[in-house]
Amino acid sequence: MEPVTSTSYIVLGVALFMLLNSAALAVYFERRIAAFIQNRVGPNRVGPLGLFQPLADVVKLLLKEDVTPTQGYRVIHTIAPVIPVFTALMTAAVIPFGEGLYVTDINTGVLYLLAITSLGVYGVTLAGWSSNSKYSLLGGLRAAAQMVSYELPLGMAIASCILFSQSLSVVDVANSQEFWWNIFRNPIGAVIFVVATFAEANRTPFDLVEAEQELVGGFHTEYSSMKFGMFFLAEYMHVMIGSMLITTFFFGSYHLPFAGYWLPEITGMWKVILDVSVFTAKTVFFAFVFIWVRWTIPRFKYNQVMKLGWKKMLPLSIANFMVLAVLIYAYYNFL
Repeated sequence: MEPVTSTSYIVLGVALFMLLNSAALAVYFERRIAAFIQNRVGPNRVGPLGLFQPLADVVKLLLKEDVTPTQGYRVIHTIAPVIPVFTALMTAAVIPFGEGLYVTDINTGVLYLLAITSLGVYGVTLAGWSSNSKYSLLGGLRAAAQMVSYELPLGMAIASCILFSQSLSVVDVANSQEFWWNIFRNPIGAVIFVVATFAEANRTPFDLVEAEQELVGGFHTEYSSMKFGMFFLAEYMHVMIGSMLITTFFFGSYHLPFAGYWLPEITGMWKVILDVSVFTAKTVFFAFVFIWVRWTIPRFKYNQVMKLGWKKMLPLSIANFMVLAVLIYAYYNFL
């Protein structure tokens, strides 16, 4: 593990600032894109082009009354919304935003990411249980089942990337894609990872955890004021984190396509600007894909979600990993 330096603190501060603000921007652009897809106007009242609408939403949430169910578990009900936000923020510690632009390079960074991302479900599950509501409880139980179902193919897809980098460091995974992105070397793993990321983020078509038409609001039915706001913030932060992880593991991180073959060596501030710009552009594109899918594909039924996870994606991810392992072993030992 590399020591944390003053540069690391600067990168951490900028990353957290951008992550928190990107959630507000994602809310605005989701409304804009949804309006475009549905052939309507979208936010256009608060500020020019409705740009201050996210700020108005925050003020509205702050002024709302904070209500806790009388028969609920007050302490856990209060703590639950904090967990998804903190897990999203902790993930940023090992993601490289450019060459040398990361908080720390842990030699087991991939395991750290898997451990931290799997903790977010505890906030949803505890929120559903502590609310003492049947709708909230069903949402929490669905979250737990969905997390278990899709963590396994997600982990196998990441493991297939480790075969190419020969390292559990996220920085090494990013650097191994300088010549060939993993999407070209491992397309099946990329599809599995993207689908599993949608499921882990509880986004449509995997939003069975909220399912407004059948569970009122799911796990956050009994939440109001800024407690609800924190769940809202966490959802969009997980969209941004998911987009960053897709970029990092399968789309070259901060590298341009086949950069090792044609891009001349760039140093100094221009290198920083190029790396951050490339990484940001890819992240924004996948955040757009999250929004696009939400307003295009209808929600699955719950049995379809479970069948897809256990009967399709898990066997496919294991087979993909084994085939890649055999091919890589044969390449290095017999060719």
